[in-house]
Amino acid sequence: MNTVSRDWLNKLHKVELHLHLEGSLEPELMFKLAQKNQITLPFESVEQVRQAYQFSNLQDFLDIYYQGANVLLEEDDFYDLTWAYLTKCHEQNVIHVEPFFDPQTHTDRGVPFGTVVKGISRALKDAESQLGISSKLIMCFLRHLSEDEAFKTLAQAEPFLDLIIGVGLDSSELGQPPQKFSRVFAKARELGLLTVAHAGEEGPAEYVWTAINDLKVSRVDHGVRSTDDPKLMKYLIETRMPLTVCPLSNTKLCVFDDMSQHNILAMLEQGVCVTVSSDDPAYFGGYMTENFVALAESLDMSKDQAISIVKNSIEASFASKERKQQMMELL
Repeated sequence: MNTVSRDWLNKLHKVELHLHLEGSLEPELMFKLAQKNQITLPFESVEQVRQAYQFSNLQDFLDIYYQGANVLLEEDDFYDLTWAYLTKCHEQNVIHVEPFFDPQTHTDRGVPFGTVVKGISRALKDAESQLGISSKLIMCFLRHLSEDEAFKTLAQAEPFLDLIIGVGLDSSELGQPPQKFSRVFAKARELGLLTVAHAGEEGPAEYVWTAINDLKVSRVDHGVRSTDDPKLMKYLIETRMPLTVCPLSNTKLCVFDDMSQHNILAMLEQGVCVTVSSDDPAYFGGYMTENFVALAESLDMSKDQAISIVKNSIEASFASKERKQQMMELL
């Protein structure tokens, strides 16, 4: 590895903008909650779960991801899930997070919306007071479900909008263009919510355009296919539209065959506002530090590039002006 050591990268203050809380469910906690809630898992051991974490595409991963989420039933389960993630953030010097949660994954199983959001929010609040980690929470719609279902979820969220900063769009991308959700995103914006969306991961660069023009997003999640479209790249550079890139996720799901092929640093050098996040770290082999280490090892990322990525993340975050200034001063 080059002069950028793991220790230096771990100590670097970091900001995470693309993290699915359900995707931070480690096998140990999955088994513990399954036992507590008397749920039978299709795995016999933690080792067997880890062996199952070999995916050839996004759908392979989602099948296991939704199975794992079945163990989350009570408010304390969502608290424990979120707290475990935040503890890991604290160990890795992550000072601000903007996690996603998928309410439909839970409400479709009969878990009330309030149970989910209250458990998560309580942990986020505790992390601010006890660990110094600031946060903003984003609710995602599942794109393989209908827009009508998304409208129902938005209605369920209305009593809790003081706990949520924005809405996102995740799950299977192929064949599910962003414009399928244009009306519900318009309604979310009317309610004062910011918008983000997954686009240009497995889907084409065209989906990135649609997320920007149709859904009026403040950030594009993933967006690595943007390099296929020179006009889009020019737009991203000129407008500083952020991309929340997840390197380990991209290689684990075979968007790139190998980390050495990843385009994040090339985009950074061209002036794109790229950021680094861990996506679903329990499934993809690493949290924030591991993602930065992978870029240092495979792409020879320099200290200056690592700091630029964090600065981009601060700029792209939904934190207050004052908080952004505080975070910049730590670099």
